[in-house]
Amino acid sequence: MIRASLFAAMTLTVALPAAASAQSGPAAAAPGATLFAAKCQICHSVAAKGAPTLLAPNLRGVVGRKAASGAFAGYSPALRASGLTWTPETLGTFLTAPGKLVPGTRMVVMVADAKQRADIISWLATQR
Repeated sequence: MIRASLFAAMTLTVALPAAASAQSGPAAAAPGATLFAAKCQICHSVAAKGAPTLLAPNLRGVVGRKAASGAFAGYSPALRASGLTWTPETLGTFLTAPGKLVPGTRMVVMVADAKQRADIISWLATQR
């Protein structure tokens, strides 16, 4: 009996988030939001207000912004000296291989899949 109840509770724990993600609405319509949550949100935020993240810069408004120009204190000297502006193209190149575009960057996570990169960048462009 206890084992069956535990199994049922574990099944609900797994099934409820999956059901919630299957809902319709803005989040379900934006694959970039889902990808951002899975690949980027462990370090980055897109919060409109609140304390800056300690691990990586807040990416709200990143599209169109000069590299290393946000309030984040931990930008690498290489990124500060890069002179880049984060356009969809430069973000795409950066996310493909951060260290190739900016040798010495502290960013180490790559998004190898071109469609996923495009979805993330498109979604980030909506985060103003």
